[in-house]
Amino acid sequence: MLRHEFQPGRLVAGTFLALAGVIYIGDAGDAWETPWFVVIPIVIGGLCLAAAVALTTRGIRRRRSSLTTPKAHPASPDPAPNSSPDTRH
Repeated sequence: MLRHEFQPGRLVAGTFLALAGVIYIGDAGDAWETPWFVVIPIVIGGLCLAAAVALTTRGIRRRRSSLTTPKAHPASPDPAPNSSPDTRH
């Protein structure tokens, strides 16, 4: 099985959406009574938190990759073709 990159933002989003599902299942199974509007803030809050986590993770990974890989040195400008000493006229 191929390994994939860990994405904590998706983990957070999945956790909150699973929580919303559990709330609805509990309400449907008469385990408790849940008003219809309770799940909306849970889902919206979870998605906002997941976005914040994903952006933070992206920033950390960008910073780490820029610290570990050497930056390319800008190439010196090429001399004009007519200024090189071995050009033939």
